[in-house]
Amino acid sequence: MDDGSKESYASKKTAHTLMTRIDKYLWSVRLFKTRSLAADQCKTNKILIKNEPVKSSREVKIGDIISVKKNTAIFSYRVIDLLKSRVGAPLVKNYIEDITLPAEIEKFKIYLEAQREYRENDFGKPTKSDRRKLGKFLGD
Repeated sequence: MDDGSKESYASKKTAHTLMTRIDKYLWSVRLFKTRSLAADQCKTNKILIKNEPVKSSREVKIGDIISVKKNTAIFSYRVIDLLKSRVGAPLVKNYIEDITLPAEIEKFKIYLEAQREYRENDFGKPTKSDRRKLGKFLGD
């Protein structure tokens, strides 16, 4: 190998470290519990960058605006820095900034309240606590 090829290899390696896959990034900053959940959300077009749906293999760059559709609301986040692995909850603020509009947060709160009301009317699937109580009552 000559010196030119070594330099290009080093520059490729440096360029690669400046980007991270979107599914890995969303999992690393704790927006999703697992990386596969983040990938599934990408497949269903619920993850957007620059208001366009992205595949899970899409590379994230510093400064990108990531939008996540949750039920009726769209949550927005700005990428501050990239990371190699999952970080603890207190450190997340160093890597991502929540820029969600207050109106979107309010829409999500209204949706959650509607779901709570629906559940209180004895409709829907029993909660884990309900199932435990029922099992204890039945002697299971």
